Amino acid sequence: MLSHQNLVSNMRQIKKHLPEVFEEAVHTYCAPLPLYHIYAFNLHLLCSMSSGNHSVLVPNPRDLASLTKVFKDYPITGFMGLNTLYNALLNNDDFKAVELKYLKYCSAGGMAMMGDTMRRWFEHAGCEILEGYGLTETSPVVAINPVGRVQPGSIGIAVPDTEVKIVDDQGHDLAEGEAGELCVRGPQVMMGYWQRPEETAKVLSPNGWFSTGDIATIDKDGYLRIVDRIKDMISVSGFKVFPNEVEDVATLHPGILECAAVGVPCESTGEAVKLVVVSNSSELTEEDVRAFCREHLTAYKVPKIVEFIDELPKSNVGKVLKRKLRERH
Repeated sequence: MLSHQNLVSNMRQIKKHLPEVFEEAVHTYCAPLPLYHIYAFNLHLLCSMSSGNHSVLVPNPRDLASLTKVFKDYPITGFMGLNTLYNALLNNDDFKAVELKYLKYCSAGGMAMMGDTMRRWFEHAGCEILEGYGLTETSPVVAINPVGRVQPGSIGIAVPDTEVKIVDDQGHDLAEGEAGELCVRGPQVMMGYWQRPEETAKVLSPNGWFSTGDIATIDKDGYLRIVDRIKDMISVSGFKVFPNEVEDVATLHPGILECAAVGVPCESTGEAVKLVVVSNSSELTEEDVRAFCREHLTAYKVPKIVEFIDELPKSNVGKVLKRKLRERH
């Protein structure tokens, strides 16, 4: 349950955190994500409209031709997407031919940005991606990289009036740089789950701390880094493997367009790393992928299984549906 106060509070937090992005009545944003998704809802319906700016709606983000046409027809100054969409555009010849002369601000959320995608986007568009982080339960924004102070690989710093902490399995606070569960407290945190008091009590403490279910670290400057989702973590012979790390390495291979790592049952190690790959090369083999990963990853993190697939299953906003990939095994 998100109250009007939750939503309006988050709108004000975002605008205070990113005053340049939501400057009054000067911007035209490309809105490729459905407005029923909390990310697009807040940025386009609340932040954009309340600051007198325009949003050009794209009904289907997978329709890259229509999306490209928006950049041709309108002076787009802002773009809100996520990793899979940025990656798809960078691999689309028609989009790459478009001059992005008005583009100033880009943001990303919903899933982790791959380092290679961020680098390629900056080289093509000349515009840094302000990666951020949030959840439906937090209206949604918790943190985002500030303009001019982007730290690649991080989700930035907490938006105003937001407290964050990292805790261990027993709920004890952890020191800077230690990985644990990210907890959030602020005016944007939900009231609870509708008619599910037991589920609410599992994630929302009596003093207002919300347990996100995400593993993160925080540095001395307040920059947060998401390691991975707790539920997506893979345990290989008792060693933790975070899918984001495997994916970040694998996407550096020129023959891999996109990929996703999941844990699958294994008799000898409990779980094994499986990498599902979308390739742009008919010559790329499973061993090629494993050999490349071995150059950059500790042995137990190297995918034991590599599966090639035409397209990764995704939600309506482009998030990879890892549950469906696990079900394929």
